[in-house]
Amino acid sequence: MKIKTYLAALSFILLSSTAVHASNLQKAETKFVVSHYAKTQYPIVFAHGMVGFNRIGFDSLGMDYWYQILPDLARNGSTAFAARMSPFNSSEVRGEQYVEQLKEVMAITGAKKLNLIGHSHGAHAVRYAAGVMPAQIASVMTVGGANQGTIVASDVMRLANQTGTSELLNTIISSFGNVIMWAQGLDGKAFPHNALAAGHSTSIEGTAEFNQRFKLGLSLSPCGEGKYKDNGIALYSMTGNQPVTNPLDVSDAVMKALDLLSASKAGANDGIVSVCSAKFGKTIRDDYPWNHLDEINLLFGIKGSFAPDPVAAYRQHANRLKQQGL
Repeated sequence: MKIKTYLAALSFILLSSTAVHASNLQKAETKFVVSHYAKTQYPIVFAHGMVGFNRIGFDSLGMDYWYQILPDLARNGSTAFAARMSPFNSSEVRGEQYVEQLKEVMAITGAKKLNLIGHSHGAHAVRYAAGVMPAQIASVMTVGGANQGTIVASDVMRLANQTGTSELLNTIISSFGNVIMWAQGLDGKAFPHNALAAGHSTSIEGTAEFNQRFKLGLSLSPCGEGKYKDNGIALYSMTGNQPVTNPLDVSDAVMKALDLLSASKAGANDGIVSVCSAKFGKTIRDDYPWNHLDEINLLFGIKGSFAPDPVAAYRQHANRLKQQGL
């Protein structure tokens, strides 16, 4: 009888381990907790943007998309996860991938609700989730979110169509998506790529179509605030407004080029997403001296010398949620 019990327990552990691994969730880990400052009632689940990943490389030598943000939240009492989605695909495909992982977080933790944070194209994912499972969502925050689309994507799609290079572009970028998955030690087939769908989804035109179905939190006037709370969900956004922030950051050159070619047409921007497009719910701040990658502390935390610490901004947001009982 004991043998059967042990076998049953072992089977449960193995199945549980497989399920967590298959989910591709990255859980915030820490060896010690220094405070309960960020201890929210509900887990926080992050959604990366286009070209996104969880960790490239190994635990001991790798680069996280949300660099140092999740470990800091864990050290301050938070239960946080980073979801993984296709680096390139439509908002709906990525949204469904995200929703499946949200369900897994709820199963793992026993939580009845979740707090969502999405960066760039990840803003579409968190908004999609809030639209299809609102009863399970406590709050949503978009960071540099392409909530009204980006001129950068619109211009790229227009140029590809005019030059007849759409399919070639799709093949090249989708292959790059497979490289991103390979760099994470994953099979790209589990997360299909469609660069044209991704481009359309983040364009002004494609996002307008998405917004017809997912209106929660959108600006009520041009470049204005959205509802601070809707359908019982607390809504927030924050963004940077400077394409170039540190000459030592190799990505700044890319951000400046995109700003000059496209993004500046929409006014102040972070190199890819305009300040007005990033508006969603209650604006925490829309003038951080960050570019699109500084917003997630990417490239090992290189930012402007006197710019606020992105890691601290996420910790403060967790505390904001904690104070509301979320």
